[in-house]
Amino acid sequence: MRKFVNTVVIVPLALLLLAFALANRRLVMVSFNPFDPSDASLALTLPLFIVIIGAVMTGVLAGGLAVWFGQHRYRKAARRYEDEAAQARNELAELRRVAFSAAPSPAAPPALPPLAVTQERHF
Repeated sequence: MRKFVNTVVIVPLALLLLAFALANRRLVMVSFNPFDPSDASLALTLPLFIVIIGAVMTGVLAGGLAVWFGQHRYRKAARRYEDEAAQARNELAELRRVAFSAAPSPAAPPALPPLAVTQERHF
């Protein structure tokens, strides 16, 4: 399955990114000074594809972190429920151990009264 994903998804995606990088090799200046964008002390000159791919990666990372932090309460509840289930299983095992070790050997179960036999009617 992993090889299938690699060949069908990752390889074409890598080829597209490579074509994108080759088409956008022009250098651009990225400035971090909002008051004077031409100030070279707070600017980087990078190929355009690095700027775009870096911005996309930063957005994916920020979105992933936002979702991860947003789901914190659900993960916390799941851990609590898993702990409660484990505690209940341990308690049940202990009760079964105590019940079967302290109980006398079981006698034959009482006989059930016979069931009334009724005729089935087919219409």
